[in-house]
Amino acid sequence: MSTKNNSLNTESPMKLLVLIPAYNEEDSISQVIENIMVTCKDFSPTVLVIDDGSTDNTRMLAAEAGAIVKSHTDNRGVGSAFTTGLNEALEMGADVLVNIDADGQFSPDQIPLMIAPILNGEADFVSGNRFENELGEIRKPENMSAIKYWGNQRMSRLISILTGKKYTDVSCGFRAYSKEAMLRLNLTGKFTYTQETFLDLANKGLTIQSVPVDVKYFPDRKSRVAKRIGHYAYRTINIILRAYRDYRPLRFFVTLGSLPLIIGLACSIFILIHYIQYGTFTPYKVIGLIGVYLVSLAIILWIIGVLADMFVRLRLNQEQILYYQKREKYSHLEKE
Repeated sequence: MSTKNNSLNTESPMKLLVLIPAYNEEDSISQVIENIMVTCKDFSPTVLVIDDGSTDNTRMLAAEAGAIVKSHTDNRGVGSAFTTGLNEALEMGADVLVNIDADGQFSPDQIPLMIAPILNGEADFVSGNRFENELGEIRKPENMSAIKYWGNQRMSRLISILTGKKYTDVSCGFRAYSKEAMLRLNLTGKFTYTQETFLDLANKGLTIQSVPVDVKYFPDRKSRVAKRIGHYAYRTINIILRAYRDYRPLRFFVTLGSLPLIIGLACSIFILIHYIQYGTFTPYKVIGLIGVYLVSLAIILWIIGVLADMFVRLRLNQEQILYYQKREKYSHLEKE
């Protein structure tokens, strides 16, 4: 879907909103906001900070630096913070939304580079790419741990398989969204949102581009999202699988049922051959029972897949209705 057909207001200046989810970022939040104001002054950006239950001075310092601040009463996760910011951006009539981290990892002077494909009508969603340079060469950012780099590559590979498109960085927190993408986006994950965004927008046919960006990793800083790699991987994969189950239920349940079907058929064939040879199921009756159980389980999973696939149409219709309701709700802001 091209942004040429989106709902950007062409009769008035483009409204750029820069969203910063933040949790206990008092050491860097002021500098990040000031850099945005300076490097993006030609766009007169509005900076929105979603304070995700910080216990330090993040909220006060962000407001003093000139940002609009909305706060959660408790720490809900970066996925919830982004969803809150997305809804606020639509309420404020933003035409283009840029999401950037609060810790200074990314350089605000690359924001014009990120929004250029959207303004030119070439993309609906632009994601920063930390792992490729301008020549398309793969790189590992300095000070990024080997296990985190490996995990990001595996996650990108998984999302590429699920969407049928090739992506090399699906976890970057530096992104830009058109009005169309903001209206279309419908996320459910509270823990994180980065990979789910690719699944959601790619399955809705929106145009996605990646732009090489610079990133700084601080050796003494621990990630607030990925404090424990195993825990982060578990929760992220859970979000991805749930999203894939909702978008491709038939394929999901057929794949899920394939392994028990293969094992069940192998057990059944074995016990059948034994019966033909010896005229009895003894002493392998249990193998025959296991085979029947696994084949039955596979058939049940496939039936669930067929039924779930029928409900996909209902969900798509509901999301389409939600999209038009959003357009209607926020249309008055485009005229202001």
